[in-house]
Amino acid sequence: MSDLSAVAAPPHPLIGQLSALHHFRIYVDIGVVVVVLALTNLIAHFTTPWANVATVPAAAVGLVLLVRSRGLDWSELGLGREHWKSGVGYALGAVALVATVIAVGAMLPWTRPMFMNDHYATMSGALIASMVIIPLQTVIPEELVFRGVLHGTLNRAWGFRGVAAAGSLLFGFWHIATSLGLTSSNVGFTKLFGLGIAGVVAGVVMAVIATGAAGFVFTWLRRRSGSLIAPIALHWSLNGLGALAAAVVWHLST
Repeated sequence: MSDLSAVAAPPHPLIGQLSALHHFRIYVDIGVVVVVLALTNLIAHFTTPWANVATVPAAAVGLVLLVRSRGLDWSELGLGREHWKSGVGYALGAVALVATVIAVGAMLPWTRPMFMNDHYATMSGALIASMVIIPLQTVIPEELVFRGVLHGTLNRAWGFRGVAAAGSLLFGFWHIATSLGLTSSNVGFTKLFGLGIAGVVAGVVMAVIATGAAGFVFTWLRRRSGSLIAPIALHWSLNGLGALAAAVVWHLST
């Protein structure tokens, strides 16, 4: 008669080796994505203007194809059809909320100067930026990379907490280059921080904190809705509606 209390046989060593190999591949994927992002950022902001136009979208498409070949499915990338409906619902709510906050901020005299960005001093320029440049060059590529590719790879390694922490931090660092001229191009920030080195540093630190926090919200929205549609909509509303509000404020102030 067999002993029912006998200890089960230990798992075969090959199972442990395969598991270790699987985790190693996941960390390699994360490393490749982070290195590509760093190189993309440097090329886009410290080489030629044309590189700034094409580099980020090209890198986003390339990284999506890469991680798809490494086994991530469309759902892990936030592109699964099963979540489109929830994504649209959260997107509409996010845009409505941001539009309300921006409208109030543009009307209040003590926050209105923060909208006076030199890049959007004309309505025609703001419209082109809001409807073409911002979505195609910034919002969609960044969301594909950070809430799609990076979210999917980090989630496999560390789950949502890892995605929220590491992904948000990297999203903040991603904006260091674009924030170097923040205080010089914005009337409100120039008054607050000045134009010297201290002002530049203050602008960079503020931008990293703000975009890191925004990255956390985008990540939460991506997880909550299961779709990239929601964070894309929120990201665009912050940038695109912000550009339009800047043009309106400039128009009313001149």
